[in-house]
Amino acid sequence: MINVIGLGYIGLPTALMMASHGVDVIGTDYNKELVATLNAGKTTFKEKGLDELFQAAVKAGIKFTTEYQKTDMYIVSVPTPYDKFSKKVDACYVVAAVKDVMNVCPKGATVVIESTVSPGTIDKYVRPVIEANGFTIGEDINLVHAPERIIPGNMVYELLHNNRTIGADSKEIGEKVKKYYASFCQGEIVVTDIRSAEMTKVVENTFRAVNIAFANELSRICRHDNMDVYEIIRICNMHPRVNILQPGPGVGGHCISVDPWFLVGDYPQLAKVIDESMKTNDSQPTFVLNRIHEIMQENGITDNRRVGLYGLTYKENVDDFRESPTLQLLEAQERHLAPPLKCYDPFLENHKIAENQYSDFDEFLSDLDMVVIMVKHDHIKQNWDKLRGKVILDCFNICPLDGVYHI
Repeated sequence: MINVIGLGYIGLPTALMMASHGVDVIGTDYNKELVATLNAGKTTFKEKGLDELFQAAVKAGIKFTTEYQKTDMYIVSVPTPYDKFSKKVDACYVVAAVKDVMNVCPKGATVVIESTVSPGTIDKYVRPVIEANGFTIGEDINLVHAPERIIPGNMVYELLHNNRTIGADSKEIGEKVKKYYASFCQGEIVVTDIRSAEMTKVVENTFRAVNIAFANELSRICRHDNMDVYEIIRICNMHPRVNILQPGPGVGGHCISVDPWFLVGDYPQLAKVIDESMKTNDSQPTFVLNRIHEIMQENGITDNRRVGLYGLTYKENVDDFRESPTLQLLEAQERHLAPPLKCYDPFLENHKIAENQYSDFDEFLSDLDMVVIMVKHDHIKQNWDKLRGKVILDCFNICPLDGVYHI
């Protein structure tokens, strides 16, 4: 049996995938309401294919509880925030989970950390806690790092098809854990050491963050000299060795907007390009806010209450709003003591997360002079006609209407 600790955006799909592929799984989370919802036969967030996967796992016998179980293997999938001052990873949730595991685990149990951590985190924080509690690593407890590699909106497919990395102290333990992941993973599974596994996950997200920052910086340069950044990127990408990403209103989620800071925090004198890239991405919502102000002035709009932000999630077609660029923009606006902009998101109609959030699209649009497209949900692409006559700031260059403004 495997006890999956933490049933959020990563832990729940992982537990469901293993259970539906013949592994005996019980999921644990301290959130009693979340566990009650799962035991009532309902999932806790929207995701393509998740409900079907949930039903298959329930049929296979998965259980959910708030109690840690006595079993041979644990998969820890809890949050890993970062300290916004030092930029270093905060491993408190991982450490707390491992401490709780030690209270119930049998001798020889394997603890797999799926949570994303900076290189050296397991050495600095997890090993000392285990040893301080009288456990011998490699005998009483085996440590493994198997970082997740999936994205909201396509989790089920990517769990099945993405390559995976298993970091372990010994090849034998790594291969043992690999067999469990191979029960469902059709991609290549690489076994390496723990520190390399920690580093590769952070580097993957850092690579993406740096490339996004380059596109965002290009948009600012082109805006400054009145050039079309989308046309320039289109032509540049015709080169066989160039693949520039598209600019956007900022970076959200709990991977690209967070993980690269781990490297900046641990290597402040070395991670200069990463540091500047993250600052560029973090300041992009403020850049969009300034652009909104420019367009309002150009069109004679003087009342913030006649401007609406479409989209509150961090990316399209998901209900995940962690580190959302729209929320970052609203926070920046709040610092200027201005009335909050109206906002709406079709994936959050029943979940209010912002002060001036609407639950109905038509009501949101009423009395608006200007709409800012912050998220490219499929929903907005099906409703262009309702935006006719509005001033539109399109942060993604997707709106087909005439006279649209861009970042």
